[in-house]
Amino acid sequence: MRLPRFEYHEPATLEEACRIMGELREDARPIAGGTDLLVNMKKGRIAPSNVVSLGKLEDLKNVSWTGDLCRIGACRKVSRLSDSAEIASLFSALSTAAGLLGSPLIRNLATIGGNLVTARPAADLPPALLACGASVVLRSASGERLVPLEEFFLGPGLTVMKPDEVLTEVQIRRPPAGSGSSYIKLGTRRALEISIVSVAAFAALDEKNGTLRTARVAMGAVAPMAVVAASAGKLLVGEKPTDELFRAAAQAAAADSLPIDDFRGSASYRRDMVAVLTERALKEAVEGARKAITECHCERSEAIS
Repeated sequence: MRLPRFEYHEPATLEEACRIMGELREDARPIAGGTDLLVNMKKGRIAPSNVVSLGKLEDLKNVSWTGDLCRIGACRKVSRLSDSAEIASLFSALSTAAGLLGSPLIRNLATIGGNLVTARPAADLPPALLACGASVVLRSASGERLVPLEEFFLGPGLTVMKPDEVLTEVQIRRPPAGSGSSYIKLGTRRALEISIVSVAAFAALDEKNGTLRTARVAMGAVAPMAVVAASAGKLLVGEKPTDELFRAAAQAAAADSLPIDDFRGSASYRRDMVAVLTERALKEAVEGARKAITECHCERSEAIS
């Protein structure tokens, strides 16, 4: 199956890329890893007249910090996210999700930005990034804007991006002390599988009384887009973590889901699995938060001694 004919552009700077996208608009698509774009072009789902490569834009491949803000370039390879000790330490859910995305070959090509702009309901990175409270930067020739990821997706294959915009980076705040996150994916196989259900959870504990200062649950493959289970978060914040609380939050998350029937699983099965995975993910996130508190106490003790 051949690719349709198109004009190939390889800008050397982000400014040039934005200028080209601004001139061509709906007739152009940016490409980074190409793991989704090229497949869809071969299958005839899309046929852009122009493809704009972001491969030479080295600034979009870096991870940097501005204060407590982690800035991940949109062209950062998924494999580098999954292999990063820093990402694993601070954003465990993202590290896990990156490690579960496709095969090693796909992870070596796919990018964090590409996994977001395709807006696939079952994509691995969106739930993890939603749970971590991420935002994205959208750049055009006329300027840039910061969009919370929770407001970025509109539906299957649809986002708030304008035709002349390029997603340049993902931003995540450094999690507070005493926090943890988790990502769990359910598929029919252990590898190379599209999610039947996926759930990510984030939890931050109050060191003094052990209550949940912050809690978020995000879900994938159970709605037209990756979504935050707002009802679950409301139940959790301000409460002490217990099995009973986790079960109640899991049921709330299941009620927030909007699954469909397909060949991978029925809607009722998916809804049941949302509850199961949410309970597990919350337990893992809270365990991570407690571990972080213990490690912090040990560091303080060593510093005093």
